[in-house]
Amino acid sequence: MDVGAAIIGARARVVSALAARFRDLDLAEDAFSDAALTALAVWPADPPRDPAAWLWRASLRKALDATRRMATRTRAVFDDPAPEPTPEDIVMQSDTPIPDERLRLIFVCCHPALAPEARAALTLKVVCGLSTERLARAFLVAEPAMLQRITRAKRKIAGAGVSFEVPARAAWPERLGAVLATLEIAYAQAYEDAALAGDGADFAAEVLRLSGLLVELVPDDPEVLGLAALVRFAEARRAARLDRDGGMIPLSEQDVRAWDSGLIAQGARLLDRAAAYRRTGACQILAAIHGAHLSRRDSGVTPWPTIVRLYEALRVLRPGPVTAVNRAVALGMAQGVEAGLDALAAAPADGRLDRWLPWQAARAWLLEEAGRNEEARAAYDAALALDPAPAERLYFLRRREAISAPEG
Repeated sequence: MDVGAAIIGARARVVSALAARFRDLDLAEDAFSDAALTALAVWPADPPRDPAAWLWRASLRKALDATRRMATRTRAVFDDPAPEPTPEDIVMQSDTPIPDERLRLIFVCCHPALAPEARAALTLKVVCGLSTERLARAFLVAEPAMLQRITRAKRKIAGAGVSFEVPARAAWPERLGAVLATLEIAYAQAYEDAALAGDGADFAAEVLRLSGLLVELVPDDPEVLGLAALVRFAEARRAARLDRDGGMIPLSEQDVRAWDSGLIAQGARLLDRAAAYRRTGACQILAAIHGAHLSRRDSGVTPWPTIVRLYEALRVLRPGPVTAVNRAVALGMAQGVEAGLDALAAAPADGRLDRWLPWQAARAWLLEEAGRNEEARAAYDAALALDPAPAERLYFLRRREAISAPEG
């Protein structure tokens, strides 16, 4: 039994149920963490039949104990009777997978009472268990600023008495943007790890599932369709992203025969449905970019000029360093490395990018292509210092070694 994987896999279900029961995100997270520590000590010798149910019961006991201790400190001691089974108890005791638990908590954390920049961050912290350090990198902010953002969001939820239930359908539109942003960032954590060897490994399959579920719940929103298409296009290439030694293979060098035609077809149908609404959004453009890369399977060439134009459109809807860096790489392929380097140099240079792996990776590749090997080596070193996933690390090491080898 993989104890760590079992705990991570149950986390969202248990935290969601605890939050619904106690209406306190901090209490839910703390109780689950305590239960997980107990599981790490006990399970290797005595693995449970149902890890999620075990964690639910243990977390519930710890949450009740914490509540009683809190009541004692405030001299409001009550000897609670055994609680009646709640819907959450029944759900946790069932062997049937619950398709929308994580989505429910995502909708809760994306409450409109929270500042827009806090919604996705809090959701990724509570639902996905991302560390504050990793969140800070994903949002290109300093770690103390991210911690402050999350703390303020939790206080806001507690103070506003937010209901831990999926809001009525009429209230979905005001939360949908943040829900989509959360899923997109969660998937990005898995996408940057080609081998799925890190703690975001389960995000790939989970976001694939949740994006499909969201299409069922909101079938007439083109951005929902666009995100689902984007994830399917990206996951279609998963098997082609690793070589025999476990190193990452860049997109432009992947064997198209290893791409998943079923997922590509699903993504194409979703993107066609989205286009029929004639309301273009960022997710649809990103999906179209992935779709353009996939067209190499039929044509044999990557349509880089088309991809540049798509990034130009994306830059209007979603300006910022992430779009700028990706556009620079596309420009480097379409118009030459100097054009790419010029575009990269024009990206916002406020120091936030230094600890962002795609920025260092893009710089390294463009500098290497330009024959500026000394600068390229420094950029690869900077990328390696950011602790990339194993497959990406091996790729960077190889590239660095290749440009360090003596000529001749």
